[in-house]
Amino acid sequence: MTTAYDAVVLAGGAARRLGGVDKPGVRVGGRALLDRVLAACAGARRTVVVGAPRPTVRPVDWTREERIGTGPVAALDAGASALRDESEGEAEGEAEGEGGDRAGTPAPDVLLVLSADLPFLGEATVQRLLDGLAAEPEGEAALLTDADGRDQPLVAVYRSGPLRRELDAMRHAHRGLDGLPLRFLTGGLRTVRVPTGPDEPSASFDCDTWEDIATARARIRDHGAVLDEWITAVKTELGIDLDVDTGVLLDLARDAAHGVARPAAPLTTFLVGYAAAKAAESGTDPAEAVAEAAGKAAALARQWAAEQAEQAEQAGQAAQDEAG
Repeated sequence: MTTAYDAVVLAGGAARRLGGVDKPGVRVGGRALLDRVLAACAGARRTVVVGAPRPTVRPVDWTREERIGTGPVAALDAGASALRDESEGEAEGEAEGEGGDRAGTPAPDVLLVLSADLPFLGEATVQRLLDGLAAEPEGEAALLTDADGRDQPLVAVYRSGPLRRELDAMRHAHRGLDGLPLRFLTGGLRTVRVPTGPDEPSASFDCDTWEDIATARARIRDHGAVLDEWITAVKTELGIDLDVDTGVLLDLARDAAHGVARPAAPLTTFLVGYAAAKAAESGTDPAEAVAEAAGKAAALARQWAAEQAEQAEQAGQAAQDEAG
């Protein structure tokens, strides 16, 4: 069973090494860094972003530290507090008989914590963290470790109770949380370390400098998944939430280009999309509609190619007969 979890994304840093630019809004592969991270934690029951509100690829809740810019521990505390306040509000509403989308659903005991500058983080790594924590009943946090073995406390999952315990202890010991390093937090927890996996070897790569941004942008084009990155960026830009077999569409484009004419490829795939949208309006599953329309168009393209081959064969035979 998939572990239920809430998510806190820290998106309020000063980005001094980027000249103070709005780092979560910097685009890599056509998508804002924040949107890329939000896609990785799309399975969260609730997501709170600690930072200045902005349009995002999916709905989230927003909060800020009590004193803006006072560090990741204070930001994490603000996000966790916002989730706790919402859970308590839901519990009160349920007790009073008020409805709600999440009424009657207990708040998850697990909190995913991410920074907003992880361009290559994906759902696979999030799932590995959740699995790592679930496999250790005594564990209080599961931290991703990078290729050099360094812990990544902002690519991690925490059990809510122990996290609150350590935050409260730090607040008491240091008369607040402002400016405290994350190692103070993780040092008091029983941690599980989850190595970066081969499925997402760059999951812990973060963007602190313009050189990091340039590296990320170049890696997207070089790491063998440029087509997937492009398709995801287009779907995000167009507001399309649809998984289709891109191989089918690529085969169709090839058949149309070779069997009809090169410009037929983009025009045919556009018409397939239009036909699929019309079919979806009548209740057909969108992915199935795309597959069906693509199949029909590909068969037509092959018929055109067969006719052309037959015509060429007949022309060649006629030339031989005339020469004979």
